[in-house]
Amino acid sequence: MSRQKKVIIIGAGPAGSIAGALLQKKGYQAVILEREIFPRFSIGESLLPQCMEFIEQAGMLQAVNDAGFQLKTGADFLCHDTYSEFYFSDKFTPGFGTTYQVQRDRFDALLASEAQRQGCVIHWRHQVVGADFSGDKPLLTVTDEHAVPYQVDADFVLDASGFGRVLPRLLNLESPSNFPVRQALFTHIEDRISCEKYDRNKIRIVVHPEKPDVWYWLIPFSNGRCSVGIVGEPEVFSAIPGDQQQVFHALVAQEPTLAALLQNAQFDTPINTIKGYSANVSALYGKGYALLGNAGEFLDPVFSSGVTIAMKSACLAADVLDKQFSDLPVDWHADFAEPLQKGVDTFRTYVTAWYEGGLQDVIFYNQQQPTIKAMICSILAGYVWDESNPYVKNSQHRLNTLVELCRTTV
Repeated sequence: MSRQKKVIIIGAGPAGSIAGALLQKKGYQAVILEREIFPRFSIGESLLPQCMEFIEQAGMLQAVNDAGFQLKTGADFLCHDTYSEFYFSDKFTPGFGTTYQVQRDRFDALLASEAQRQGCVIHWRHQVVGADFSGDKPLLTVTDEHAVPYQVDADFVLDASGFGRVLPRLLNLESPSNFPVRQALFTHIEDRISCEKYDRNKIRIVVHPEKPDVWYWLIPFSNGRCSVGIVGEPEVFSAIPGDQQQVFHALVAQEPTLAALLQNAQFDTPINTIKGYSANVSALYGKGYALLGNAGEFLDPVFSSGVTIAMKSACLAADVLDKQFSDLPVDWHADFAEPLQKGVDTFRTYVTAWYEGGLQDVIFYNQQQPTIKAMICSILAGYVWDESNPYVKNSQHRLNTLVELCRTTV
């Protein structure tokens, strides 16, 4: 290597920090530009076991294990009086069988700190406002913490800006999502859950008793708090009179099991909302840049896929850049976009089937075959790149067949 290559990463969230650490390990200089200062609030608190492999690759596993986050061993699903549980340790795919449920302000700050410890440079409150990829090197226009503009070049740029979607906006890469517009209302609470049967080691997904495409999440943290959210099409929320807080509490009251669990909860944080969050782009890479995680595509929060996809994209991009900087032949489509998209498409199959009701029929089926359940469990655990799993390799066909089987043998 004739000289050290410099990669600018936009955003210090999980994708940016993982990418930065991996590039430092490979001998390159990663410079992260983050428009905010950490810790800062972010949604997406329930990790998947697949994430742990990416965290381990980045040399951050010990720090995450020592941080005191809430252990996550699986997922509970509830619809009316029907209950189904999945333990990640029973999954089909080898690998991590547990993960964590994290408050993202602490988690993201920890990953960023670990990236810095490994040599990444992070400039806080620096915002990318312009990008020029027409020259020999990418050239970014940035404003610093005092809103003073400057320009910086690099050998490559990775956009890990998440919902900020910096390069998609600047380069006109945004394209419509094929998912219906949905909305989420969510908050953090002091939960005060006293039910002895409630397992804090699992995320709980609850289906609305009358509206099967409306669902609730309950994500407990290790400090007696939890994240509570409701997802549905915007009309579900607009049909209820009142402000966001009143709408939120009205919908919680409509689900008796969740209302009972939270009867003593202290709702001490304002209700937040995101709407029309599913996103897509016309290209995941181009001359001098690649898009990571939510900057490229975001599906839906139902299976906590966002952080998993973000970390996977960071690992793939770091490997391709290592080859490119070593003057080896690279194919960004075959080595980055295509493998990333395979996992995204698998998640998409199951997200779509959830809202159409088929996956709910599978999850709540009362005669589940252990082997098939283990394969579905692997997908819920984030192992959507394991093509030895038939429900990954031929996800659409296999799932459709399974749905029909469950529906005809009830």
